[in-house]
Amino acid sequence: MANAEHGGRAGEAFGGAEAGARFRMARLGLWAVAAILAVRQVAAVLSTPSGERLTDLETWVGPDGVLHVKGSLYDSTQFTGTPFGGLVLKPLTRAAEQALGWGWTFGTLLLVVALGLVAARALPQPVSRRTSLLAAPVAISLLMLSLPVRNTLWLGQTSIIPVLLVLLGCFAARGQRDSGLCIGLAAALQPALLLFAPLLWFTGRRRAALTTGATFAACTVLAWAAMPHDSYTYWVHHTAGVGLGGEADALANQSLHGALLRFGLSGPPEIVLYLALAAGVATLALRRAVRYARDGQLLLAVAITGCAVVAVSPAAWQHQLLWVLLAMVGRAGRRAADRSVWPVVVVLVMTLPAKAMLPNQSLFVPVRDNMILLAALAAATVVPFLSRTAPEFLRPVPTDYAEPVPARFRQVPLAASLRRVLTRPDLFLELVAMRLVYFVYQQIRLAAAGDGNGTSGRARAERHGYRIHDIERFLHIDIEHWANHTVYGIGWLRSFLDFYYESFHFVVPLTVLAVLYVRRPVDYRWARTALGFATAFALIGFWLYPLAPPRLTPGLGIIDTVHGPQDFAKPDYGTLTELTNQYAAMPSLHFGWALWCGIVIAVVAPKWWLKVLGLIHPLFTVSAIIGTGNHWVLDAVGGAAVVGAGFGVGYLLQGPRARTAPRRGAGNCATSHDGVADERRRIAAFPADRSEPPPGAASTAAG
Repeated sequence: MANAEHGGRAGEAFGGAEAGARFRMARLGLWAVAAILAVRQVAAVLSTPSGERLTDLETWVGPDGVLHVKGSLYDSTQFTGTPFGGLVLKPLTRAAEQALGWGWTFGTLLLVVALGLVAARALPQPVSRRTSLLAAPVAISLLMLSLPVRNTLWLGQTSIIPVLLVLLGCFAARGQRDSGLCIGLAAALQPALLLFAPLLWFTGRRRAALTTGATFAACTVLAWAAMPHDSYTYWVHHTAGVGLGGEADALANQSLHGALLRFGLSGPPEIVLYLALAAGVATLALRRAVRYARDGQLLLAVAITGCAVVAVSPAAWQHQLLWVLLAMVGRAGRRAADRSVWPVVVVLVMTLPAKAMLPNQSLFVPVRDNMILLAALAAATVVPFLSRTAPEFLRPVPTDYAEPVPARFRQVPLAASLRRVLTRPDLFLELVAMRLVYFVYQQIRLAAAGDGNGTSGRARAERHGYRIHDIERFLHIDIEHWANHTVYGIGWLRSFLDFYYESFHFVVPLTVLAVLYVRRPVDYRWARTALGFATAFALIGFWLYPLAPPRLTPGLGIIDTVHGPQDFAKPDYGTLTELTNQYAAMPSLHFGWALWCGIVIAVVAPKWWLKVLGLIHPLFTVSAIIGTGNHWVLDAVGGAAVVGAGFGVGYLLQGPRARTAPRRGAGNCATSHDGVADERRRIAAFPADRSEPPPGAASTAAG
């Protein structure tokens, strides 16, 4: 239903033998990545001691598991599956006793591969042959990286089976009867999947919907006949499994019920509100899913319904959330520049821990604790996925590019395809990227000295500190002691530099980025790229060369004017040693970021006095970091080096900074974006920023 016919050879489809060979190499590389990720996940599970891995599988079918007991499956509330699931798992008990781990892990891996293959074949048509051939390894790689699959492999769960059964029923079953059997079996294992029966009914597959209900009922009755007490416990006492497993308000439960409990609601009011919200979400999601199914986007319709299942289930544990990852197939955004926002958000939410996405502050806790639930609700109810009849479905509004500026070197730019974009980047993605970069920055700072602030890490950083001090003495630039005591002896100067050190490190770079983002999108991209490379190089320096700053190097007599006196008799000393690694001093990002601000302001500012103010900032910063005892002079030199490398790499990859209007082609003459308009106004207002008239000025004026 969702597949299209493909014909011809790969080489013919991509422009000749050479292009075909490159494509085959790219495809082989993607399959290699998928294989490496699979091996890594399996190795991570099997290399863990048996008592710490596959704990759910041990709980169910191990020698002392609940499926061996003579009483109820639910006496300990450890078994969370349906009675039919317990009935199916009974025959696996002996096999699990003999080879628990290997067979189950590799079997789960095969299920993940099958899931990726089915999802890749079910992509909404039309898709290019290139996309159809690359979709499978990409899908399998994303599945291997996702938190649900990693948790499933680690815990020994069966949560992939219901998802695969639904996809097989929708995309692989030959008739409506087989389709209903697959989805009915999935619902017998996870009752909330009965929500797919209305989707089948309202999309004209009524026989499949009836078969789904009949299969679910037959499996449930069979389990009730075989295990009446367990069935009563599950369906009546626990109301379809509510209260089984972990606590319902645990962070792992990403359902509406779990979120309401985390917000402090309980009792009848919480139940009434949960039922009302669940009914509303299910109704709205089904209406959207039916619309997209009739539009020919059945995989998107299935993903939307699955996201609704996540939200309305009494408990949606982390290993049951694969439906959210499938929702990335929807196309949202009419501009080409916006088309990647939704998939990127889904991949980040489904592969990274919540603390990497949002800081640990009370303001963000409600969002951070319910991030996957919010993504599921967004996919099910609000994300405006494009219809296949929309003109932008296949041809999004093209991106505007700046005219390339001639470089001094023939080989520059090295990556000619990375052209300078004039439109403003998506703000949400920019903020997420900044947060992720800062999270990585924090993690590397913490791990830079091996055991952090421990004895060996501290000793190594101090040895490096003495070495830097010796080099500075040899170069006659060891001014740290003189500068520090001079600043300490002048009260107003000490207060000013302490305040400058603590306040301007983040404020000024963020302000520069914000102004460039609003007023000069092209310059924003240029400056942001240089800052990203500079920070990455600095992180390498932190990792390879932990260094004690002057204030934490014993015997030099440096006074920490910002954090207070240091007690060198204690292994961990200083106000910040419990929060971050204090031995990430080389290179100095305090000075590096300040120098970046000065360079950017000096380059783009239209007034001479603004340029001067921009250059004063790194001067004040270097005075603050040395005067307060927080950095060596050579740290500042290192900061300047990484900033220079950041601008240099950006220049090599993309060429000189764009300074002209875009070349307007016939295909996008009518297109107008805020970022392009702002850029044109800037060029008109500040002609001094250009070294030559824009080649497209005449054609733009004519248009």
